[in-house]
Amino acid sequence: MSLLDLAPVIPVVVIEDAGTAVPLARALVAGGLPVIEVTLRTPAAREAIARIAEEVPEATVGAGTIRTTDDISASVAAGAKFLVSPGTTLSLVEALDSSGVPYLPGAATVSEAMALAERGIKELKFFPAEAAGGIPYLKAIGGPLPDVRFCPTGGIRVNTAPDYLALPNVGCVGGTWLTPADALKAGDWGRVEKLAAEAAALK
Repeated sequence: MSLLDLAPVIPVVVIEDAGTAVPLARALVAGGLPVIEVTLRTPAAREAIARIAEEVPEATVGAGTIRTTDDISASVAAGAKFLVSPGTTLSLVEALDSSGVPYLPGAATVSEAMALAERGIKELKFFPAEAAGGIPYLKAIGGPLPDVRFCPTGGIRVNTAPDYLALPNVGCVGGTWLTPADALKAGDWGRVEKLAAEAAALK
């Protein structure tokens, strides 16, 4: 099964306190979103991935903001089941190829998407989606790149997600709106579950 087909929305999560990782993951899964991307933007991220991988087996946890080979090895060692990068260099994609887990390399231009497609990689992260052209851009490149599918991430909200998901070259979207910082800080897992359920119903 493709990563793009597991859920309509992949929560993109910034975890400041690893102690919130397990209840957060359980709330997202209960809401119908079993695929979770934990970004490597905080010191707690790797421990959060490890806790989710160990204690929430029904979740498919991955690591985002992959930029280096060290990020790859540490994330896989922590239990990440997939990897997501904001952009892609030649050395990074070679390391991702060797990681042994599925991955979504980042692309924001036609040339980047074509370079990855030449390597046989046709499922990509489109980032930063809104800033890079959003829905009109993805519509425009669908004709010349009919075999490439995307997970747009960056600036997408619950009200714009359905329009992205309606595009034939979009499999899912990534969203940060599912895990508001104040809800995480307050431990309001009911709110997270409700947001997840609304997102899971989008497609």
